[in-house]
Amino acid sequence: MRSGVISGLICIAGVAVAVGGEWTQFRGPTGDGRVSETTKQLPLKWSETENVAWKTAIPHLGWATPVVMDGRIWLTSATEEGNDFYAYCVDAASGKILHEKKLFHCSKPEPLGNSVNCYASPSPAIEPGRVYVHFGSYGTACLDAETEKVIWKRDDMPCRHYRGPGSSAILHDDLLILTFDGVDQQYITALNKKTGKTVWRTDRTTKWNDLGPDGKPKREGDFRKGYTTPLVIEVDGKPRLISPGSSSIFAYEPDTGKEIWKVATPGHTASVSPVFDKGLLLVTTGNGKTEMLGIRPDGKGDVSKTHIEWRFKSKDVPTTPSPVAANGLLFMLGNRGAVTCLDAATGAQIWRERIGGNYQSSPIVFDGRIYCFSVNGKSTVLRAGRTFEQLAENQLDDGFMASPAVDGSALILRTKTHLYRIEK
Repeated sequence: MRSGVISGLICIAGVAVAVGGEWTQFRGPTGDGRVSETTKQLPLKWSETENVAWKTAIPHLGWATPVVMDGRIWLTSATEEGNDFYAYCVDAASGKILHEKKLFHCSKPEPLGNSVNCYASPSPAIEPGRVYVHFGSYGTACLDAETEKVIWKRDDMPCRHYRGPGSSAILHDDLLILTFDGVDQQYITALNKKTGKTVWRTDRTTKWNDLGPDGKPKREGDFRKGYTTPLVIEVDGKPRLISPGSSSIFAYEPDTGKEIWKVATPGHTASVSPVFDKGLLLVTTGNGKTEMLGIRPDGKGDVSKTHIEWRFKSKDVPTTPSPVAANGLLFMLGNRGAVTCLDAATGAQIWRERIGGNYQSSPIVFDGRIYCFSVNGKSTVLRAGRTFEQLAENQLDDGFMASPAVDGSALILRTKTHLYRIEK
């Protein structure tokens, strides 16, 4: 491995144009859980009777992160059996449901086969005047953000999700980029965000190691599945779409879908989305043989043996919650409640502590604080520093599967049953 780390040449695309008070996609405007520096404050403590501006019941089930813009919150939901799919618009000031829009119907959805996912896990994306909602192969739609009028709809992008969809939609220039990592096929596609028409589709080029003599998979199931949401960064002034899949991590040209490089990984069924810090992509390898990798993103072709700067192996590397980076440190929230702090440039462990609980939701980082949200409704706030310090522990009535959003000085929290505005 080369010991030098590229610096000064790479940045997360869109950071310069991120607007405070808006939460435009899964993990926020920069796609990595960082709250905008223009946000003045967020609450440290709350409960069912403290710092709750409003609480609104959301029908059906949805693990999608809410998106926020222009005083409105959009989120998705689906019936528990996966027959009907909805978009909801909530007034950010009052919590009143302004719109309920049924968008798709499926008479025979594939059973989930587990209690972790649901049929409305992919998060929407929003921009001025338009909101884009996505339910994987069950349908994608563009709505007028003021009137809820459907501008376009698609339900013809195939993928056998097997355990339900999970990858969220992201916007890049005039494109809506979608990820389909299923049992039967694995691909990335980009739609013209104005018309919904396909601009490009790129199939994964993963070299699978589960093939039998006939060239077909030896077993059906999770091995080829993926749930990650990609991240767009800049490399030498050029945008790169970083998209982990099962058993591989890819970089593409987001405008064309051309594959630039890939890294083969020992794990499978990737769910954790990447972050970028200290000139490195920080991304996990998925289930099975889970590692956190620090990868230089300037390569071409297969860079599995040339561009991995460091590896961190631990049972505490998350397989669902995506990490956050701050102050040159990487903070990983493990599924079973262990938080590990690494040096982002070297992968060296600085500390590890347990905060208890189980986690599916991804944390956010704001003003030197890390906010973590557990499946049983407990929220823990930690200091984002080189020593472990717990700042607060809070409890709501139900648990978190969705990741949080931010609206100005408020947290927008979605539990399994309700949407909250938490504000001091």
